[in-house]
Amino acid sequence: MSGKHILVIDDDRAVRDAFELALGDEGHTVRLAEDGLNGVDMARQQRPDLVFLDLKMPGMDGVETLRRLLAHDPSIKVYIVTAFAQEYMSGLAQAKQDGLRFQLAAKPLSPQQIRLVAQAALATS
Repeated sequence: MSGKHILVIDDDRAVRDAFELALGDEGHTVRLAEDGLNGVDMARQQRPDLVFLDLKMPGMDGVETLRRLLAHDPSIKVYIVTAFAQEYMSGLAQAKQDGLRFQLAAKPLSPQQIRLVAQAALATS
Protein backbone atom coordinates (compact mmCIF):
# COMPACT_ATOMS: atom_id res chain seq x y z
CA MET A 1 0.00 0.00 0.00
CA SER A 2 1.59 3.28 -1.05
CA GLY A 3 1.52 6.28 1.25
CA LYS A 4 -1.83 7.94 1.78
CA HIS A 5 -2.84 11.30 3.20
CA ILE A 6 -4.18 10.85 6.72
CA LEU A 7 -5.60 13.62 8.88
CA VAL A 8 -5.69 13.24 12.68
CA ILE A 9 -8.04 15.60 14.53
CA ASP A 10 -7.55 15.39 18.30
CA ASP A 11 -6.99 17.99 21.00
CA ASP A 12 -4.54 15.73 22.87
CA ARG A 13 -0.97 16.24 21.64
CA ALA A 14 0.12 12.80 22.88
CA VAL A 15 -2.63 11.14 20.85
CA ARG A 16 -1.72 13.13 17.73
CA ASP A 17 1.95 12.23 18.20
CA ALA A 18 1.12 8.53 18.62
CA PHE A 19 -0.86 8.48 15.38
CA GLU A 20 1.85 10.40 13.55
CA LEU A 21 4.53 7.94 14.68
CA ALA A 22 2.48 4.81 13.96
CA LEU A 23 1.31 5.97 10.53
CA GLY A 24 4.40 7.89 9.44
CA ASP A 25 6.40 4.68 9.86
CA GLU A 26 4.11 3.12 7.26
CA GLY A 27 4.99 5.78 4.70
CA HIS A 28 1.79 7.82 5.04
CA THR A 29 1.65 11.60 5.03
CA VAL A 30 0.09 12.47 8.38
CA ARG A 31 -1.32 15.91 9.07
CA LEU A 32 -2.40 16.94 12.55
CA ALA A 33 -5.17 19.27 13.73
CA GLU A 34 -5.71 20.16 17.37
CA ASP A 35 -9.41 21.00 16.95
CA GLY A 36 -12.37 20.49 14.65
CA LEU A 37 -12.23 23.88 12.92
CA ASN A 38 -8.58 23.43 11.92
CA GLY A 39 -9.30 19.86 10.87
CA VAL A 40 -12.16 20.88 8.58
CA ASP A 41 -10.00 23.64 7.06
CA MET A 42 -7.14 21.19 6.46
CA ALA A 43 -9.49 18.68 4.83
CA ARG A 44 -10.81 21.41 2.52
CA GLN A 45 -7.27 22.41 1.52
CA GLN A 46 -6.22 18.85 0.75
CA ARG A 47 -8.62 15.91 0.71
CA PRO A 48 -7.45 13.23 3.15
CA ASP A 49 -7.76 9.55 2.27
CA LEU A 50 -8.66 8.90 5.90
CA VAL A 51 -9.54 11.00 8.96
CA PHE A 52 -9.05 9.86 12.54
CA LEU A 53 -11.38 12.01 14.62
CA ASP A 54 -11.76 12.53 18.37
CA LEU A 55 -15.20 13.33 19.79
CA LYS A 56 -14.47 15.26 22.98
CA MET A 57 -12.70 18.46 21.96
CA PRO A 58 -13.03 22.09 23.06
CA GLY A 59 -15.05 24.30 20.75
CA MET A 60 -16.55 22.22 17.98
CA ASP A 61 -17.03 18.61 19.10
CA GLY A 62 -16.36 15.57 16.97
CA VAL A 63 -19.98 15.05 15.90
CA GLU A 64 -20.17 18.58 14.45
CA THR A 65 -16.71 18.15 12.90
CA LEU A 66 -17.91 14.90 11.29
CA ARG A 67 -20.96 16.70 9.87
CA ARG A 68 -18.85 19.50 8.39
CA LEU A 69 -16.24 17.13 6.93
CA LEU A 70 -18.87 15.00 5.21
CA ALA A 71 -20.93 18.02 4.11
CA HIS A 72 -17.81 19.17 2.26
CA ASP A 73 -17.00 15.72 0.83
CA PRO A 74 -19.29 12.76 1.63
CA SER A 75 -16.70 10.29 0.32
CA ILE A 76 -14.08 11.05 3.03
CA LYS A 77 -13.48 8.01 5.22
CA VAL A 78 -13.82 8.96 8.89
CA TYR A 79 -12.75 6.80 11.80
CA ILE A 80 -13.90 8.16 15.15
CA VAL A 81 -11.48 7.18 17.90
CA THR A 82 -12.73 8.07 21.36
CA ALA A 83 -12.94 7.14 25.01
CA PHE A 84 -16.26 8.99 25.25
CA ALA A 85 -18.52 7.20 22.78
CA GLN A 86 -21.29 6.72 25.36
CA GLU A 87 -21.45 10.45 26.03
CA TYR A 88 -21.97 11.16 22.32
CA MET A 89 -24.12 8.16 21.43
CA SER A 90 -27.27 10.16 20.64
CA GLY A 91 -25.35 12.55 18.38
CA LEU A 92 -23.66 9.64 16.62
CA ALA A 93 -26.96 7.79 16.24
CA GLN A 94 -28.51 10.92 14.70
CA ALA A 95 -25.53 11.28 12.35
CA LYS A 96 -25.99 7.65 11.22
CA GLN A 97 -29.72 8.28 10.68
CA ASP A 98 -28.80 11.32 8.61
CA GLY A 99 -26.80 9.02 6.34
CA LEU A 100 -23.32 10.01 7.51
CA ARG A 101 -20.81 7.18 7.19
CA PHE A 102 -18.13 6.62 9.81
CA GLN A 103 -16.45 3.89 11.84
CA LEU A 104 -15.93 3.87 15.60
CA ALA A 105 -13.01 2.63 17.71
CA ALA A 106 -12.34 2.92 21.44
CA LYS A 107 -9.26 4.66 22.83
CA PRO A 108 -6.59 3.90 23.63
CA LEU A 109 -5.27 2.24 20.48
CA SER A 110 -1.80 0.73 20.37
CA PRO A 111 0.48 1.66 17.46
CA GLN A 112 -0.23 -1.78 15.97
CA GLN A 113 -4.00 -1.22 16.26
CA ILE A 114 -3.67 2.22 14.65
CA ARG A 115 -1.81 0.69 11.70
CA LEU A 116 -4.34 -2.15 11.35
CA VAL A 117 -7.33 0.22 11.45
CA ALA A 118 -5.71 2.47 8.83
CA GLN A 119 -4.79 -0.49 6.64
CA ALA A 120 -8.34 -1.89 6.78
CA ALA A 121 -9.97 1.50 6.16
CA LEU A 122 -7.65 2.38 3.28
CA ALA A 123 -7.94 -1.06 1.67
CA THR A 124 -11.57 -0.29 0.84
CA SER A 125 -10.75 2.99 -0.88
